[in-house]
This record gives sequence, structure tokens and C-alpha cells, in this order.
Amino acid sequence: MVTETSTLSLYTTTITLILVMDPLGNIPLFMSILKSYSSQKQASIIIRESIVAYCILILFLFLGKYILQSFDMTLPALSTSGGIILFLIALNMIFPSPHAITSQTHTGPPFIVPLAIPFTAGPSALTTVSLFANTYHDPLRLCLAITIACVLFCGIMLCSRYLMTLLGDRGITAMERLMGMILMTLAIQMLLSGIHEYWAALP
Repeated sequence: MVTETSTLSLYTTTITLILVMDPLGNIPLFMSILKSYSSQKQASIIIRESIVAYCILILFLFLGKYILQSFDMTLPALSTSGGIILFLIALNMIFPSPHAITSQTHTGPPFIVPLAIPFTAGPSALTTVSLFANTYHDPLRLCLAITIACVLFCGIMLCSRYLMTLLGDRGITAMERLMGMILMTLAIQMLLSGIHEYWAALP
């Protein structure tokens, strides 16, 4: 029997991943690191790092589930814990830490760290992919969702210079808060679904 927590639409999966990856919140971070490079060089770095992050997420999709399965976790437990994790991520998006990393020192163009990891394929995205892989058991749909999310993330980063000019710092912050509120709603729904499945499975 297919339960509520064993299926998830492509739309919901993709939106959740995009919200967790937080492209708007990453715009100032990317720009602060890439500000000394030309527009063409910035674009090539962003595309390269997005490809690296995509490969890491896909790898974690197929390997991360074995880590969680080794602990013999149940679907209600995964759904509930995933809801809590996404809730905390959303909370940090709405009330960001004042100690966030905004600048890095490099002797050359950034490679893998910090743009691919942790800014794009960070702990939040990796955990979300792993939780989805264990809970919904649909690798093809998750692969497609990861692909769409990474393409959209890369596209937003490529347009980051124009978005910063168009929206400004306050506009970017407001959009990030809105994304956090949407993610919090999805997190609460996942949490409630996990609790419902747990009570339904009780004798």
C-alpha cells in the first residue's frame, strides 16, 4: 500500500531542494568571493562549481541512503526527523546567524570549496537528498528533481549581478525570508505526516 510519506510529487521535491539550497541567500556570498573576476570568468566558475555540486548530490543520493539504512530507521522516523531538520533550516533562513561567512581569502579561483561545498551542496542539501532517498524510494524522480534544482540554482547565480542591482540587498533579504516561510510550511507538513504514520502503525 502506498502511504502519504512514500510518495512525493516532482514539483514538491524540486521546490524543497531549491529552498534548501537557498540560491537567493547565496548571491551575496558568491558575489563577495567572485568580485575580483571578470563577468566571463565568474560565469565559468559558477557553471563548473554547479556541475561539481550536482555530481556530489547525485552521488549522495545513491550512497547516503545506505548510511541511514544502517541504523534501521523507519519511514515515520525519517519523515519526522526530516521535518525537524527542514524546520531548523527554514528558521535559519528567516532569522539568519550574524556570524555567517561572507568572505573568503583565496590565492586563486575557488575550486569545490566553498562554492560547490558547502554553499551549493551543503549539509542541508545533502541531508535532504538522503532523507528523500530513504523515505520516497524514487531515484529517477529524485535525480530529475536534483537536476532541475541545480540548473535553476546555477541560472540564478549566473544572473546574480543583475538580481542584486534589480532587487538590492533588502529585496534579496525579503525574498530569502519568503523562501524560508515556504520551506517551514513544507517542513511542518512532513513532520505531521511522520507523526500521523507513526500513530497509524501503532497496534
